Amino acid sequence: MHGPALSAWLLVALCGASGAYCLLRMRRCAGEERRAAGSEAVMGFGMAAMALPAAVLTPPDWSWAVYAAVFGVAALRALLAARRGGHHLHHLVGSLAMVYMAVAMALPAYGGHAGHGAASGVTGGAPLVTGALLAYYTAYVLRSGARLVPVAAPVGGPLSTWASRPEFALVCRLSMALAMLTMLVTM
Repeated sequence: MHGPALSAWLLVALCGASGAYCLLRMRRCAGEERRAAGSEAVMGFGMAAMALPAAVLTPPDWSWAVYAAVFGVAALRALLAARRGGHHLHHLVGSLAMVYMAVAMALPAYGGHAGHGAASGVTGGAPLVTGALLAYYTAYVLRSGARLVPVAAPVGGPLSTWASRPEFALVCRLSMALAMLTMLVTM
């Protein structure tokens, strides 16, 4: 995940902003939508932390186990919640992808140093799993992008309702899926 510094910082900014937006959205909604926003916030902040450039922060060896554990728990929660709706299946795939990337980064591949993957020219992960995740996220990005159509602005002013506008949530999900694609490509 530690690629060129500029792209890493762009991923950090994009995922961090998505996570922050999801926290704000969480405050404006209730029930199932609130839980979904919370899951997306965890994903956004986790992806931002994972994308930090190695020159800024070289994570300790144990940090990958923490990522795997946090997103393993998130995957279990998404699996249990999948009975209530289809979007939780996307959260399940995303959490499992994060577990996969954390495990791939933790294991030294071909004698390389753990946690440096593509930055040192050493790739990690199973090509079949990586390819399947790339195919899933490519389809998700294309489907989400096609659903972005102009929606009439709600009454009440832009500041009072911007966190509850449906297209912002879709853009947030789309941007995190694009970030996931980028992170998978760098494996």
